[in-house]
Amino acid sequence: MAEPSGGAEVLCLGETMSLVAPAAPVSLEQAPAFTLSAGGAESNVAIHLASLGHRVGWASRVGADPLGRRMVASIAAAGVDTGLVEICSDAPTGVYFKDPAPHGTEVYYYRAGSAASTMDEKFLSDEQLDAPRLLHISGITPALSATCDRLVRRLLSRDRRSLITFDVNYRPALWPVEQAGPRLRELAQLADIVFVGLDEATTLWGVETPDEVRKLLDGPGVVVVKDGADAAYALSTGTVVVSAPKVDVVEPVGAGDAFAAGYLSGLLRGEDGVRCLRLGHILAAHSLLSTEDHMPLPDRAALAEWLGYDEKHWRNLSFGGSE
Repeated sequence: MAEPSGGAEVLCLGETMSLVAPAAPVSLEQAPAFTLSAGGAESNVAIHLASLGHRVGWASRVGADPLGRRMVASIAAAGVDTGLVEICSDAPTGVYFKDPAPHGTEVYYYRAGSAASTMDEKFLSDEQLDAPRLLHISGITPALSATCDRLVRRLLSRDRRSLITFDVNYRPALWPVEQAGPRLRELAQLADIVFVGLDEATTLWGVETPDEVRKLLDGPGVVVVKDGADAAYALSTGTVVVSAPKVDVVEPVGAGDAFAAGYLSGLLRGEDGVRCLRLGHILAAHSLLSTEDHMPLPDRAALAEWLGYDEKHWRNLSFGGSE
């Protein structure tokens, strides 16, 4: 396997599955038509970063099947380098279904024994891992299998040149809170930047405020705490808080990945904490407007206004295809 072409700024590593969702925001039982797309926390982040003009790669394993081939092609078509994706001939590509409902979206996973779950500590060389400026992983991967758990432990424990960002991304369907809580805290403590929802931090660790999360996770340089529709906090030596924009939510799954991508884009551009959080909010808000995991960027004027850019600053920035 070769290093992602063009020298990726970011490498996102983790499982992506074929996502089946109603074409309109109605239940699986009632939907007359469906969409088939790629869905995975880390590749979602990669696609959003690519849309923002960043050089980004995605690394994983997929099955030697039509779903795997379709998924890799669609992610590559979004501008993500897929040169570090391996094809597994003896395990399938995972599948999941979204079931929108008035009380919230249910997600049904069919991923046991998937190709991605066969990844282990030998997946990718040190040279490949150190090539990008930033490596993005999530707490989903260690829950997939014992070998994936060893892979994540290796990524976080090794001497490294790249920054590692870790999205806690607790999935109750994958492992019970009694097992996930201590393991995810252990892994988060080893990362450079951590993303976690306040609700999942409460579920996992019993903490109730952003300050309590930061006290619990005192290892990372920055802990970003997302408090639902209210605000997001970036806690390091100090605290930065940015309120979330008001959005008429169509479907919430995927908003956290969009937020992480927006924040990381700001970080890569050298922005301050306020603008990093604002860009995270912008991408998350647009993700909330559709049953799809990826929405087109808002126009440049809307981005500039909410980010607080003056005209001179804006002209010096590039945000992919947004005009």
